[in-house]
Amino acid sequence: MTHYDSYTEAHAHLKDLLDAAERGRVATVRRDGGRTAVVEVERLRTTLATLGPSRAQVMAGAGGWSVFIPGLPVAADGATFEEAIVEMIDALREYAEDWQGLLLDAPNHRNNGGLVQLVSLSTDDQLREWLVGPAAFGGGQSGSRQSGLALARL
Repeated sequence: MTHYDSYTEAHAHLKDLLDAAERGRVATVRRDGGRTAVVEVERLRTTLATLGPSRAQVMAGAGGWSVFIPGLPVAADGATFEEAIVEMIDALREYAEDWQGLLLDAPNHRNNGGLVQLVSLSTDDQLREWLVGPAAFGGGQSGSRQSGLALARL
């Protein structure tokens, strides 16, 4: 474990701190009574995606497709499945931006920090895979249930 008891100490050993984080070691800094972890981005993103599957629900209707994630104020529609997923990625990015600026301290949003981190650290392709699952990532959806994605016809 790499730990520094002050910002000044961490600053003086910044290379060591970053090297430890990049290697996957626990790396922390104490500042003003709080403790902050330094984590390599892809390791954090992968952990968040693994520990928090999307639980996305997709519904097909006569007018197109709808996507939503139960418990989150995010939804999207599209004429096709792919359009709905692209719109959902855009909606997730907009929510993450709003959360950073306005919703961080709102009681009904404050626990969505992990989602915001995941969205902010992911590419569109990574978010698509998180939403539809790796089995569906390469193409269309043929089953009624795929990794993290539930499909329903209206």
